[in-house]
Amino acid sequence: MLLQTSTTIPTAAVSAQPAAGITLQDLFLQSFDLFTILLVIGSVAAVAIIVRCVLEIRKGVVLPEASERRIRQLIRDQKWNELGSFVQTDGAFVSKVVEAALDAPGGAQGDKAAMREAAELAASEQAANWFRKIEPLNILGNLGPLLGLAGTVWGMIIAFAALGQSGGQANPATLSIGISKALFHTLLGLMLAVPALTVFGFYRTIVDRLCTRAMGISSELVEMLPAAGERGNK
Repeated sequence: MLLQTSTTIPTAAVSAQPAAGITLQDLFLQSFDLFTILLVIGSVAAVAIIVRCVLEIRKGVVLPEASERRIRQLIRDQKWNELGSFVQTDGAFVSKVVEAALDAPGGAQGDKAAMREAAELAASEQAANWFRKIEPLNILGNLGPLLGLAGTVWGMIIAFAALGQSGGQANPATLSIGISKALFHTLLGLMLAVPALTVFGFYRTIVDRLCTRAMGISSELVEMLPAAGERGNK
């Protein structure tokens, strides 16, 4: 009885040793398939979008103070030609709205109303453009777990199909490795979803705050503009 126990323990230790030596890199290589490729591509795309958000979604790009000061100064000086040239070349939120207001059509009676309407449309379009920059993160964050789950289901199907072909006599260690390879897809999906959705929520708040502020400033600047018939040729 004692002899039998002493020989069983080393055997169990030997059988558990290969499983303990498996690393994430081994699982990645062993589970490499179409789902893994899609999840890796999604992760690379998410990193690129996050880098673009860091570089572009900030106050200095969306609502630069220099652009606002320049537009206010040109309006006070009534330099309409120079103002039109500036807003056409400047990419700030307020510049695009003021440009739309300056180019608004309408008769002498409806000039101001047409300017306000054009400015509102331009402001909505600008806000939508900024929200569209971060929307891919939301899409990737929601697709990641679904792709991971699909890969896991596919891996489980293969593992149990192999078990069925062996007549149910498959080595438990081999079966557990197959299942862990299948579950690795779920891990990849979560590793894609968590950062993507976190950054999306963070920058959605920033975009909302900056665009709301930009809309208020743009409305104020448009109200400072006279109707087309009241402008000179400066």
